[in-house]
Amino acid sequence: MEENNSKSVPIKTIPVKEIKVHRPRNAEVEQYKPRDQIYVRKVSGYFQQVRQKMNFFFLALFAVLPWLQFNGQQAILFDIGEQRFNLWGLTLWPQDLTLLAWLFIIGAFLLFFVTTFLGRVWCGYLCPQTVWTFIFIWFEERFEGTANQRKKLDQQPMSLNKFWRKAAKHACWIAFALLTAITFVGYFTPMRELVLDFFTFNASVMATACIVFFTFATYGNAGWMREIMCLHMCPYARFQSAMFDKDTLTVSYDTNRGETRGPRSRKANPEELGLGDCIDCNLCVQVCPTGIDIRNGLQYECINCGACADACDGVMDKMGYDKGLIRYTTEHELTGKKVHILRPKLFMYATILLVMTGFFVGDLATRVPLQLDIIRDRNALSRETNEGLIENVYTLKVLNKSQIDSVYKISIEGLDHTQWQGKKKIRVKAAQLETVTVSIAVDPYELKEYMTDISFVVQQIEPKDNDVIIKQSSKFFNRRP
Repeated sequence: MEENNSKSVPIKTIPVKEIKVHRPRNAEVEQYKPRDQIYVRKVSGYFQQVRQKMNFFFLALFAVLPWLQFNGQQAILFDIGEQRFNLWGLTLWPQDLTLLAWLFIIGAFLLFFVTTFLGRVWCGYLCPQTVWTFIFIWFEERFEGTANQRKKLDQQPMSLNKFWRKAAKHACWIAFALLTAITFVGYFTPMRELVLDFFTFNASVMATACIVFFTFATYGNAGWMREIMCLHMCPYARFQSAMFDKDTLTVSYDTNRGETRGPRSRKANPEELGLGDCIDCNLCVQVCPTGIDIRNGLQYECINCGACADACDGVMDKMGYDKGLIRYTTEHELTGKKVHILRPKLFMYATILLVMTGFFVGDLATRVPLQLDIIRDRNALSRETNEGLIENVYTLKVLNKSQIDSVYKISIEGLDHTQWQGKKKIRVKAAQLETVTVSIAVDPYELKEYMTDISFVVQQIEPKDNDVIIKQSSKFFNRRP
């Protein structure tokens, strides 16, 4: 074996503090960077007009609905304390939660269908976060001016002019948030009493706490967080891509037509300059409420509001170019391929939506606005009276699920020649529960078995125009053999 004659070289250890990392002078070091303030620039155009009209309509609907009355009651009231929901002439109870489940399922598949067809238009046109954000931006414009003026104002030191503008803006924000919170809570407690009690400091602790909470939640979400809610907290932004396909209509930038970008005069011929239609004015970025550049392609931050399309159309009009450089289009259309409007995914969502709607309509059509619960006497299944009759005692709970006071007749089926003790007619107020105790006595010779199947029948007799009847089964017990 050969001997290893190489000498070992001592290794010099360098303390960690002495290690220096050399970087090029112009190299950028990535560091955490807090969110930059987005100053949304005002833009006008077709899509913004549509969005504003839709926002105004649904905002007015949200504000008016809690004040409407139907049959002397609040038309829409989700009374959690009383465990009932009033929806115009329909009163839903915990036993009717299947109807609410159908509504939630229908709403979910409707959202899937619309997203597959039109992309994230819910976020851009109807989402409360977007609607309230644009309202708060409107207050900003009234007191602080345009986007550039707001940016300059924030860079200035505090002065009397800056203080009163900021104070007036935040006061309007809080006032609008307070009205929003009162209206929202008014869907869960009687609206007229709530407003009177709140402003006279007589509201309950729970109602006051809810109003205060939703006031600051609205103020924080629409005034301060804004796009953070859309980008980081809303789950819809994360799973929407699962519903997109290459035929989904989204706001997109036409790269083939727009590139290469570059500024030029109005009279210049872009073809001679080797440029596309995009003049690189960055207006599409300045008007975007989430601060993205649509020219970088489809991004999950895009809420499909169409603000960039309106801004770009205005620029194209001034330059004398065709509109639609940024437009609602599909990936297939941008690549020159055929667009398939009717496709399997869209057909599947539409089919499921129709089926779920059918289940909801069927459940609603077969719903009886009356409920009967039977509770037997727990102390004794049966007992013998002084006359030698077999007696069973029942407690009947009759629930009037309609919004009209009604009179009901109670009868029994399954036994003949019975002696009845208790009310046979009861009046139950609208959306109220009435409890009645009845005693049924029978000659033991009429009973052939230890247990006899019987049914209690409750039939509405007033008002007579409604033919409402319900039957609930029970047992009649004889003496033990």
